[in-house]
Amino acid sequence: MTDQATRLRQMVGSETTTASALSPAQTEGWGAARVVAITSGKGGVGKTNIAVNLAIALRRRGHRVLVIDADLGMANVDILLGVASRKHLLDLLHPEVSLDDVIARTPHGIQYISGGSGIEKALEYDHAEKLFLRKKLADCAARADLILVDTGAGLGRNVMDFILAADEVLLVTTPEPTSLTDAYAVMKAYSIYAAQKNLRLIINRVYEAKESREVAQKLQRAAEKFLHMPVDCLGYVFEDTAVTKAVRRQTPLLKSMPDAAAARCIDALAEALLMGGEMNVKRGWKGFLQQIFKF
Repeated sequence: MTDQATRLRQMVGSETTTASALSPAQTEGWGAARVVAITSGKGGVGKTNIAVNLAIALRRRGHRVLVIDADLGMANVDILLGVASRKHLLDLLHPEVSLDDVIARTPHGIQYISGGSGIEKALEYDHAEKLFLRKKLADCAARADLILVDTGAGLGRNVMDFILAADEVLLVTTPEPTSLTDAYAVMKAYSIYAAQKNLRLIINRVYEAKESREVAQKLQRAAEKFLHMPVDCLGYVFEDTAVTKAVRRQTPLLKSMPDAAAARCIDALAEALLMGGEMNVKRGWKGFLQQIFKF
């Protein structure tokens, strides 16, 4: 019996280059979409929550957004979105499965592709299989203005592949020493292997903007001194009990509690990502009381 890999090689035929497998429209469209990898050095720092809500904030500004869940083994974008994916990336290897079959539409207006185990296995595919996948995925650029890739945490091969392939990288950390140590490790690896460096920090779970600036400056000074790499800070997200409540409800924070301090921070992050400049969000009295009394 002819196996799947053999069938794909037969379908690809004599095509020996990626360009020959793509239509002119696909090739032209590749440069249009902005690809942003959202990563972290340590798990549990709120990376996926920021990725999902950032996507919603970008969609509210009129942009078409596609989220790809590349957090292998810990994929939970679908949980935060409150959607279930019938198919994932690996299913694209079946000739009868189209990109439309794999892209899930969410009630929040953003598109979503579940990585499942497909992304991990994709790195082990032969040339014909990779060519087939790439040809199908090429149309993502025509469907989105921004593609957010939620990577796994740490320095695994899969994580680094996504980071190095992206146009820009958002590195999420918290003020905790272990989180900062792991974030620096990601910065170090990125400084060594990235051809074009474009990495920015997001400081999560801070109690005030001043704390964010202090944390960012520590990493920035280390990067300049030891890595000879400039690192900007996109912004910060306040520590907020509303985040936990939203996760338990399986509803994105920006949908369930848009006025929460953390939600306003993520909305400001979206603006900073699109327009540049520094964000300036204050907790306000309501946010102050919520944090003090934990409600």
